[in-house]
Amino acid sequence: MDSVSESFPPLHYPLARRDDAIVHDYHGIFVPDPYNWLEDSNSEETKAFVKAQAALTSSVLAECGERERLRRTITAFFDHPRYETPFKRGGKYFYFHNSGLQSQSVLYIQTDLGSEPEVLLDPNALSEDGTVALNSAEISSDGKYLAYGLSSNGSDWVTIKVMRIVDKKPESDTISWVKFFPVVWSHDGKGFFYGRYPEPREGGNVDGGAETNIHLNHQICYHFLGTDQSEDLLCWKDPENPKHIFKAFVTEDGKYVTLAVIESAHPVNKLYYCDLSTLSGGLHDFKGCQDILPFIKLVDNFDAKYEVVANDDTDFIFLTNKEAPRRKLVRVNISKPEIWTDVVPEDERDVLESAYAVNGHQLLVCYLRDVKHILQVRDLKTGQFLHDLPIDMGTVTGISGKRNDAEIFFSFTSFLTPGVIYRCNLSYEAPEMKVFQDVFVPGFDRDEFQAKQVFVSSKDGTKAPMFIVSRKDIALNGSHPTLLYGYGAFNVSLTPSFNVGRIVIARHLGFVFCIANIRGGGEYGEEWHREGSLSKRQNSFDDFIAASEFLISSGYTNSKRLCIEGVSNGAFVVAACLNQRPELFGCALAHVGCMDMLRFHKFTIGYVWTSDYGCSDNEDDFQWLIKYSPLHNVKRPWEASSDSSIQYPPTMMLTGDHDDRVVPLHSLKLLATMQYVLCTSLEKSPQTNPIIVRIDFNAGHGAGLPTQKLIEEIADRYGFAAKVMGVSWND
Repeated sequence: MDSVSESFPPLHYPLARRDDAIVHDYHGIFVPDPYNWLEDSNSEETKAFVKAQAALTSSVLAECGERERLRRTITAFFDHPRYETPFKRGGKYFYFHNSGLQSQSVLYIQTDLGSEPEVLLDPNALSEDGTVALNSAEISSDGKYLAYGLSSNGSDWVTIKVMRIVDKKPESDTISWVKFFPVVWSHDGKGFFYGRYPEPREGGNVDGGAETNIHLNHQICYHFLGTDQSEDLLCWKDPENPKHIFKAFVTEDGKYVTLAVIESAHPVNKLYYCDLSTLSGGLHDFKGCQDILPFIKLVDNFDAKYEVVANDDTDFIFLTNKEAPRRKLVRVNISKPEIWTDVVPEDERDVLESAYAVNGHQLLVCYLRDVKHILQVRDLKTGQFLHDLPIDMGTVTGISGKRNDAEIFFSFTSFLTPGVIYRCNLSYEAPEMKVFQDVFVPGFDRDEFQAKQVFVSSKDGTKAPMFIVSRKDIALNGSHPTLLYGYGAFNVSLTPSFNVGRIVIARHLGFVFCIANIRGGGEYGEEWHREGSLSKRQNSFDDFIAASEFLISSGYTNSKRLCIEGVSNGAFVVAACLNQRPELFGCALAHVGCMDMLRFHKFTIGYVWTSDYGCSDNEDDFQWLIKYSPLHNVKRPWEASSDSSIQYPPTMMLTGDHDDRVVPLHSLKLLATMQYVLCTSLEKSPQTNPIIVRIDFNAGHGAGLPTQKLIEEIADRYGFAAKVMGVSWND
């Protein structure tokens, strides 16, 4: 990687104190942790470090000439109406809408689809800077009440409020310390189930989202409308397993509440149920009682994942990966739990992603085929195929429909389709599907672009899919700036979607942008996930590196113009690949990444990721973690090569000061390490490419980011990439 030092004045990195006395013993191997002090986000020393790094980054960004033009153009592209899939409750319709540049989308209500929409809740009125976001919004079955969750500064912590819908009057109910799976209404509309953690000892003095303490003792509670939270019913807890997380679900008939018990990010859960009709006085009789609800254990081991799809009294249909890595639908009568039968068997190649009971006796099922969605209508009782719903190659989101609804809605997007909402009537012999809303982006012409899918041979011969999007008819001469994005973990699939920032850099900076579907994700089911997890994690990096080499060998780009980008686990992939092949890349953008693979499980909710990563407390796991942990594998590439000019590419890490999922200490410790090893520890270091961090204040892991903050971040990171790779604007 050639130097881009001529692009910037010499950088003077803030000197960070190294505490060589901090050494951790991992099974007899002693690992220094000189920047351990950065784990204390509230210390004055950490705050000073953050302030100094932010100032350095501002000085670098000030030299990025295309940044302001990017900001203006992205703003113009963002300024278009956006809609989310409508849903129906109590005979009324509800949907989210953003007029274009509003910080947060607004919740609307309609008495019918032809009536004038009314604003039900506008979260933009809740804060001046748009940093209070609507985390969730759940309407009671009768359509009388809205329970909505608010999060501040991007934190995962949620505060639940309640509104009476008929007159939009806020109720007095306030529910605090909620995290994960906020609100599930009981069928009678008298209250709702929610998940929470015990109130911290510091109480209201805690800066929610800025803390790093491990989260323990999740609970499921039930809140009665019009009462104080202190009177809520404790429905389930498990102090013997303090790391377990619980998810409640109420069946559509209102008779059962089910409880998924989750121990990790791995797609497995226990499943319990409680028959609410057997509670003689209902939930109210449990109020003030010390007993938890009488749940019956249907599945009491972590052997597979079970999701409720539908039930007819005691007859249940579940979506599961039990003996089916691409998932299937099964039926069981919970009064005879020993007999399980397949309704829709596992497909030979496609992954069954979701299923919904609709139109009384039908199933709407969504499959993933080579990372593109297909929709089918099947018979609820037999699973027999009835109809395909014709959609283009892309991604289905926001499926909306209930058991008794013949009318369903769903949204569709692709790399070149900003968004379409379809309305489908299933009451006819053949489903009637019409466009309900079509998103139009001023200035965007899909005919200027092309999108294709290729399959790249990885190091072990595995074929990994990759999408490539570019201007039409580009010459494959190795000259194009190229953005490669990946994730590869937790069974998450990267499917085609429209992205304003990527379209702008493709159109005006000539970028090719690519999505690598590396192992560890869910693109081909649980087997694909496992092949990139635990001791096989290196496969993810190999796939990503192979995708990079393919783009170079096929003539799309060269190493000086290849920018790699990832968010969360994707940032971990980017950082690991930087350490392994620094000469391969021209720029790196790593957002909110998990970088200290030996200590991640000690902070907030990090312990759930051990199912994918392993845990350094286990000696076998430590042996593979230490090999690729980004923090522990930063090396001077010029010392291991005959080419003394090889260095790390220009690198920007991004984090939020209120990220309580992947806490910012990960990025800060890696930043301090890279700056020291590569730059400040040497008098005349060959590392002249910048290594910086963009710290977003009053922001978290990415959810709920106000539109303006989102635009600024896109302009900053792609303006940086354009500067360091020598890319200029093209109208």
